[in-house]
Amino acid sequence: MTENPVLSSQEAERAELEVVAEALARSPRLSRLVCYLGEKYFQGEIDQLHEYNIATEVFGRSKTTFEAGEDAIARVEAHRLRKRLKEYYETDGKNHPVQLVIPSGSYIPVFTHRADELPATGPHLLPKIPPNPADSPAPYAAAPAQEPGTGERSGPRLRINRRGWLFALAAAALLVAALGVYRYSGSAAIGKAAVESTAGPAASPPSAVIAATLPIRLIAGHEGQPQIDSAGAIWAADQYFHGGGTWRRPAGSLTRTSDPLLFEQWRTGDFFYDIPLKPGIYELHLYFVSSARAGDAPSTFSVGINGNVVLRGFDVNSDALGEDVADERVFRGVSPNNDGVLHLSFTSERGAPALNALEVIPGLAHKQLPIRLVTQLTPFTDHDGNVWHPDDYFMNGHLSTQRQQITGSADPDLYAAERYGHFTYAIPVDTRDQYTLVLHFAESYFGPQASGVGGRGSRVFRVMCNGSRLLDDFDIYKEAGSLRALTRTFYHLKPTAQGKLNLTFEPVVNNATVSGIEVLDESE
Repeated sequence: MTENPVLSSQEAERAELEVVAEALARSPRLSRLVCYLGEKYFQGEIDQLHEYNIATEVFGRSKTTFEAGEDAIARVEAHRLRKRLKEYYETDGKNHPVQLVIPSGSYIPVFTHRADELPATGPHLLPKIPPNPADSPAPYAAAPAQEPGTGERSGPRLRINRRGWLFALAAAALLVAALGVYRYSGSAAIGKAAVESTAGPAASPPSAVIAATLPIRLIAGHEGQPQIDSAGAIWAADQYFHGGGTWRRPAGSLTRTSDPLLFEQWRTGDFFYDIPLKPGIYELHLYFVSSARAGDAPSTFSVGINGNVVLRGFDVNSDALGEDVADERVFRGVSPNNDGVLHLSFTSERGAPALNALEVIPGLAHKQLPIRLVTQLTPFTDHDGNVWHPDDYFMNGHLSTQRQQITGSADPDLYAAERYGHFTYAIPVDTRDQYTLVLHFAESYFGPQASGVGGRGSRVFRVMCNGSRLLDDFDIYKEAGSLRALTRTFYHLKPTAQGKLNLTFEPVVNNATVSGIEVLDESE
């Protein structure tokens, strides 16, 4: 029977995880941690690898009282694990064909496959694995050590196979044999790609491909180290492309993003991406940035998915409503073609295409994934386990990081900060659906329970969505008093033709404010 190269690769990675867990057996905390991270990775649940879950599920911290700002247990142990892995692969594990790293600033495992274990010629089919950023000392004091079993919850246990190393060698050998039969002809495409075509978008792909590891986050034109965004997600160097060239964006200001690192360079010209995926439903996010140009004539191009044009006459400057503005388009319900590859095309019309980054994540049938934003600098995990992204998509206003004690919510920390002033949000959504919007407020300044200054009528503002008024003469203190959570929900909101929910927070008396924003697709 022919060995399945996808299965061989995953089995080799699992075997390496077992070997590492056994090597860490004398450090039960680190062994539990690496097992937990590995199992979440193999179960496709890397979105759950964040500080709250690690602290509560691996180290037994209370789900109701854990405070990441005060308890650094997850960061401390992850830093220790990175150091131990580095030491291990410099000594006992230095010749392992598969090696495990936990990149700095992330809890997501990355398995690297040694180059000499891959075919010597031709582009290989394994997804490119981002290199491990150099470890740096933890910028915090170590948490007090705990004895194993004291106040800690046992994490998932792997069955340790003492012959795991031999299995890893065997699996890697099978992987090499399976991959060695694939060769490509023709000239090499620009850069690196997991699946390349020498005949343009109509060329036939290989008869079998290895599906890329999810999520896929690529910075177009980037060839350096992986980058970590404000939410802790890892963005890899460009791959899976053919055609086009690269261009670095001139230094300067940029609005509507909390992650300017995604917009520092472009892939330009006519180009294509061929991304190998397992069968399933995915969500595609494309990232653009508008730029200065001569004259007022539009510079348009087309974007296609599996041969179907999804953006025609697309002008980034018009879509973003200005220059030096980050722009994002979302496409839910995306699947690979019959050949197991997601084909993306970027072709010229009245201008050259330009892309800054792309993201492919597991999606939902017929609806977009929820969007949750918290007006803070770091992610927030609520009591239901939902992760809220740091403040994004905004223009103007000010971010207050002064934390307040808020009542009236199971998640008081969601309301601990605010964006205030006169500001807007342009939240990207799929154009085909209608959405529920939930706005989260708290009066953290006016009233006797807060600063002692003012009260009813001290802060009045209105909120609009795509030109329609949602709230008029809205007074948080009048509705809920000070330092108390308040939400307002709006249904059946339709996006603009540009796929945006444009929210405007306009002061009437003093500053408008908001602490959190949720956007939920209403499709069934």
